[in-house]
Amino acid sequence: MKQALTLVGVFVGSALLLALMPPSVAPKPMKLVKVWETDTTLRIPESVLYDGKNTIYVSNIDGKPDGLDGSGFISKVSLDGKIENLHWTSGLNAPKGMGIYKKRLYVTDMYRLVCINTDNGQAEKTWDGVGKDAFLNDVTVASDGTVYVSDNRNDKIYRLKDDKLDVWMEGEQLNKPNGLLAVGKDKLMIGSTKIGALQVVDVETKTITKVADGMAATDGIVPEGKGTFFVSDWNGQIFHVNADGTKEQLLDTRSNKINSADIDYVSKKKLLIVPTFYKNSLVAYRVE
Repeated sequence: MKQALTLVGVFVGSALLLALMPPSVAPKPMKLVKVWETDTTLRIPESVLYDGKNTIYVSNIDGKPDGLDGSGFISKVSLDGKIENLHWTSGLNAPKGMGIYKKRLYVTDMYRLVCINTDNGQAEKTWDGVGKDAFLNDVTVASDGTVYVSDNRNDKIYRLKDDKLDVWMEGEQLNKPNGLLAVGKDKLMIGSTKIGALQVVDVETKTITKVADGMAATDGIVPEGKGTFFVSDWNGQIFHVNADGTKEQLLDTRSNKINSADIDYVSKKKLLIVPTFYKNSLVAYRVE
């Protein structure tokens, strides 16, 4: 009987502790709070890239998205949204994605990849052996300096290594690759616009694994933390994707016909920078 009473006491005590414990609190939903917006002197800004210091590079198409007109240019914008140099580099063809490694800024230029010296804004070299029907879109640079470039129109990913630009992957399994993000030197994230998915490629085996889908015209991909990402849908949505593939929508400007193209994230300020494409501005949101 004494042992039975002891067990009853344990159960009663446990129930009392559970009753006194505060209810579990669900994680606070992430949200975006607008901080600033540039003026509208930009011209169809497609991509933004933070240099890790004080500058945001902006690629301006300034014409048709597939135009070979030489009217495209790169701008420099400060972290508080001031356009410091509108035409820092000019004479490009519908420039889109950008990647940076040391003092070299790599920019897609329709059927060419252009390397710009960040000290003076001068184009140092171009690679154009991909064919005039190419639609080069995004650029990312792995930790070892290897450059990857997507061809959204032709289901190809090019790789610049040892100063040679060659096809690295191709085929329908890429599902119209747009955004790219190198994770270290072993993984490559891909935004596949045809299926609205974020996918990951093992660089060594070229095995593709789907991470998340349901994101329409996937465009920019930027890391938020360990295994978490911000992904933009060109039509006007921003998503936060967790490591387990779950996602939440943070922004939807489709009803206002405001696009969200190739984004970037300034982690030290928790700023998400969004190019609005046809609205000719950048909008910065604080992630809370």
